[in-house]
Amino acid sequence: MRRFFVFALIALLAVSAVGPAGAADGALKVPPFKKVVLNNGLTLLLMEQHEVPIISLNFIVQSGSVADPVGKEGTASATAALLRKGTKSRTADQISNELDFVGGQLDSDATFDYSSGTAEFVKKDIAKGLDLLADILLNPTFPQDEVTKLLKQRIDEIKAAKDEAQAVIGNYFRAYLYVRHPYGRPANGDEKSIAAITRADVLNFYQTYYSPRNTILSVVGDFETAAMEQTLRGRFGDWKGPVPEKRKPLLAAQAVAGKKLLLVDKPDSTQTFFQIGNLGIARTNPDRVFIQVVNTLFGGRFTSMLNTELRIKTGLTYGARSSFIQHQNPGPFVISTYTRNETTEKAIDMTIEILKRLHEKGVTEEDLKSAKTYLKGQFPPTIETSDQLADLLAQLEFYGLDASDVNGYYAKIDSMTMADARRVINQYFPMENLVFVLIGKAAEIEPIARKYAPTIDKKAISQPGF
Repeated sequence: MRRFFVFALIALLAVSAVGPAGAADGALKVPPFKKVVLNNGLTLLLMEQHEVPIISLNFIVQSGSVADPVGKEGTASATAALLRKGTKSRTADQISNELDFVGGQLDSDATFDYSSGTAEFVKKDIAKGLDLLADILLNPTFPQDEVTKLLKQRIDEIKAAKDEAQAVIGNYFRAYLYVRHPYGRPANGDEKSIAAITRADVLNFYQTYYSPRNTILSVVGDFETAAMEQTLRGRFGDWKGPVPEKRKPLLAAQAVAGKKLLLVDKPDSTQTFFQIGNLGIARTNPDRVFIQVVNTLFGGRFTSMLNTELRIKTGLTYGARSSFIQHQNPGPFVISTYTRNETTEKAIDMTIEILKRLHEKGVTEEDLKSAKTYLKGQFPPTIETSDQLADLLAQLEFYGLDASDVNGYYAKIDSMTMADARRVINQYFPMENLVFVLIGKAAEIEPIARKYAPTIDKKAISQPGF
């Protein structure tokens, strides 16, 4: 791996030259790229970046944990993780050894909307890199011993994660917010669902969804487009896979009306971790940039309203934040923080008061200007390197967006007015309708929890599942 880190350092030193081109008005522009759809349906996205001798690849299989069989949540994630655990011509150890020899990276996993993978190789080793990538995508065998090992590890990891409330509270919040909607199921599964998964389930998921017509492959780096296109046609042009069945569009979940609260008992906890929120927005929501500006002020940066009051001024926590998690359908809006058992009530009260203040007082022109400047400064480093650009291209294609999502970003920020801010606050930041999830020592915090919702639900963190 030593060689990889050397070249990674070279890439790091050169990132300022790798990123999107700047326009005359100072805005960012996505560099030119070529989209090709092969006869078998595979979508290729090719972008040349010659500043460093590295080539990054990103693939998206347009099916994720939403497609997991009910009761076998974690199947999509396990399938993705097992791709490099053995093929028709290579064992898991052989794949790892070959990657190490060329100093390459190759990883894959699944999220709610899709399964994905990333790979990165030095230019001179790209032939070997593409051999490995094509082999794991087209020829995985999912050996039984590797399936058994991975599933056992994942069950152990989930059990261990429950010792750290911060690691699992998001799963509890999703499950409680979405109830039976697919976004409420844990993408990586839980103790019960993973134990129910078999090799046959993994193989069936692969055979059903891993097909060229369901896959996007983006490639960014030091290559000539025509030559890379020809190479990829040779590696992937003969990929045969099923035509995925036309799935019914996933219905959006309904926002929770009123207030409801889940208390997860962790008897040994000296702190209370809590999340408050409701349904948020989809990745394609037309107000997403305006929402990001307001959320930056409310809970999206260190000097936000939430963090200023809960951490900087009062020391109730080491951090408080808010976020809009975006999927194809609306993801959750979540306020997250934690505090000592004895300051639980004060911290929750203050969180609600800050949200109320946002609605009643809004933001100032100075606030708006500050958030705009902050976001415009933070954005460029997120799309500088070849791997970031490969991810960007695949994501835009998957969500049905285009380069204007980046090219128009600064202009969209600049166009935001005080009226837009007021509308966004009223429309997207819930005040009366709130979902609360608390993880902590119920014997101490249950009386406090009861003041925030008319009734509360309870479970023990030791119970399997979320």
